[in-house]
Amino acid sequence: MATQHAVDEAEIRQRIDQLVQAIRAMDLEGVKPIYAPGIVSFDIVPPLQHVGAEAKWKNWADVAFGHSLNRISGTLKNGNRTGYWVRWTGCFQKIDGHWLIVHDQVSVPLDTESGKAMRNLEP
Repeated sequence: MATQHAVDEAEIRQRIDQLVQAIRAMDLEGVKPIYAPGIVSFDIVPPLQHVGAEAKWKNWADVAFGHSLNRISGTLKNGNRTGYWVRWTGCFQKIDGHWLIVHDQVSVPLDTESGKAMRNLEP
């Protein structure tokens, strides 16, 4: 018999999958059921906070997301060559008829035991 923790985790994962599928399909109606009616959202666009699902949904109308793995390589000023993969996620918003990046994030995985970046991983 599954523990309540396992049941809860499965439901949360299902919700995340539902959100991802709706985003990929550009299905705003599919996004809506995932948000509680009284959500407080700290979005990238003003105001400082959005209160309520209707306010959150308005932000979804003109957004798009992309992600990629990118190889960074070159020679440092000290002459050492370097190269590693980074992860990139970008959020675009249509502003005055043009898709502009309103948020992006670049990262490398972290070795949680040492606290050091893991730059030797390959896709």
